[in-house]
Amino acid sequence: MERWRGIPLNTIELSARIAELGTLRYTPAGVPAAQLVLEHESEQLEAGSPRKVGLSIKARAFGSVAEQLARSDLSQQFRFRGFLASARTSKSIVFHIQEFTLF
Repeated sequence: MERWRGIPLNTIELSARIAELGTLRYTPAGVPAAQLVLEHESEQLEAGSPRKVGLSIKARAFGSVAEQLARSDLSQQFRFRGFLASARTSKSIVFHIQEFTLF
């Protein structure tokens, strides 16, 4: 695995709120799974100028992370950490959440 300063290159950290949270489901192996849509808004510095940015991204969580998210207050802001992967059925990107905390 490629690393940069000891960190895997496909590690994403994002502050966002949960815009949509599907019903908690279970994989054929019995692992809890949740599908979400996350929304982020912020002001970033780009080429020395402030820029308002926003995004909406599909996300997934498995195991205890999925169970915890299913019980979360959707009005709160969270910090999510995970990795990006292609969706199985399309060329879109899905954020796989591995951990999260209140922001």
